Amino acid sequence: MSVEPLPTRRPLPPLLMEVKAAAVKKLFARLREEGFEHVREGHGCVFGFIDLDNGSRLTELAERAGLTKQAVGEAVAELEELGYAERLPDPTDRRAKIIKLTPRGTEACLTGRRLFADIESEWAEEVGKELVAAMREAAERIAALERDAAPGRPRSAA
Repeated sequence: MSVEPLPTRRPLPPLLMEVKAAAVKKLFARLREEGFEHVREGHGCVFGFIDLDNGSRLTELAERAGLTKQAVGEAVAELEELGYAERLPDPTDRRAKIIKLTPRGTEACLTGRRLFADIESEWAEEVGKELVAAMREAAERIAALERDAAPGRPRSAA
């Protein structure tokens, strides 16, 4: 029985994790500079997936983020304490709550999105706009394929 040699290139998932870690490190340094020092990575399950216009139910946020309701609920509770989010009655279902960002929360969310766009633009200047655009297109297509695949078990917060 022959053994195939190990690939010499790093697998794509750890490479993508390294890219994400670099972007997140830059993001939070810049958020601190802009006055959002209490926002942390664990809040991304809210800021990254909430419907800015109408708010979102906790179950929707958990599903979109691929996390448990408990993990997202803890992030929402922290954001409420910090004055970035609030839970309001759902007008279509009295038993449910809608999570909405406060004006300060919306400002933090939009600032984070702008900063991520700035980081992406900086990478485009470094390695080329076409390459970054191709990376974005591939990532969006793969993410869509995986979302459409059979749903797996939600992850807990990292």
